[in-house]
Amino acid sequence: METVDEGADPRVRMWAPVCQAVALLLGPYAEVVLHDPDTDRILAVWNPMTSRGPGDPSLLGELDALDPSARDVFGPYEKLLADGRRLSSVSAVLRDPGGKASAVLCVNLDRTPLEQAAAVLSAFGAPSAARPEPLFEQDWSERIQHTVGAYVRESGRPVERLTRQDRLAVLGRLDEAGVFAVRRAAPVVAGALRISRSTLYSLLAELRAPSAKDQAP
Repeated sequence: METVDEGADPRVRMWAPVCQAVALLLGPYAEVVLHDPDTDRILAVWNPMTSRGPGDPSLLGELDALDPSARDVFGPYEKLLADGRRLSSVSAVLRDPGGKASAVLCVNLDRTPLEQAAAVLSAFGAPSAARPEPLFEQDWSERIQHTVGAYVRESGRPVERLTRQDRLAVLGRLDEAGVFAVRRAAPVVAGALRISRSTLYSLLAELRAPSAKDQAP
């Protein structure tokens, strides 16, 4: 971490604790740069990500051209390094007591570790293989949950908002899978569909009626 000597620019001495604090909090993934808007030169750099240093051109452009509605804080915006790393950057105009722009503070955060972490989490959260059905053939409770959950995702409606025809369709799938041949399955199905057992038996009777089978989706 860069130290500040007594002969440093007064603006560097003033803002160095802030810059060091940000660099320590986000390091080693954040570069903190303090710019001189008058000379368009770099005043100091903490945790540099490139070879630039104090005295090098800032290449900030004109402050007057910035959006005045941002109120001196701009970003986060994206930047790219030559090695392909993507940065999220924020810039803040630091003003003296008279309101004149005294310095510009820029924080450049390397997004590489965040993108790598997101890729790892995405890989964990998105199964790539089909469910091994033989493992679940005897688990009728799991089959009930899977069948109801699959229909909920297909329909885009939560269980509580399933219509009568929706429930008939789900029960039809469960019936074809032989779930109701299990003696204790009915209350589990009723619980999964958030209905009473009496409603479940009424729906099953409707589903199994010869005139109703062709009507259920």
